[in-house]
Amino acid sequence: QVELVESGGGSAQVGGSLRLSCALSRDTYRSACMVGWFRQSPEKEREGVASLYTDVGRIFYADSVKGRFTISQDNAKNTVYLQMNSLKPEDAAMYYCAAARICESWAALDPGRYKTWGQGTQVAVSS
Repeated sequence: QVELVESGGGSAQVGGSLRLSCALSRDTYRSACMVGWFRQSPEKEREGVASLYTDVGRIFYADSVKGRFTISQDNAKNTVYLQMNSLKPEDAAMYYCAAARICESWAALDPGRYKTWGQGTQVAVSS
């Protein structure tokens, strides 16, 4: 059973927008307390972009994306979205969705806290 599937990646121009989707299996969504978006570009460590508590909707953003990216959820579809606006060249990366079952707000953007990962979706930003 596939637990997490990301989609929506592609190419956008600087200043453009993309919307990523993370479709979780029902069991994964129900067992997760947090779902997050992470990204990794060549020669860089994976970094947290945005995450949310699935039950109360508390949201966390990396400083680099605040005001530009929005994470949201659709409980009926077991899906978490990442709306990315005002894209910058430095936003280009492989984006991953992940789910955590043990959650602490101070580690909301720590990739090490997330145990279930998708395969990723590539985002390219061109000028």
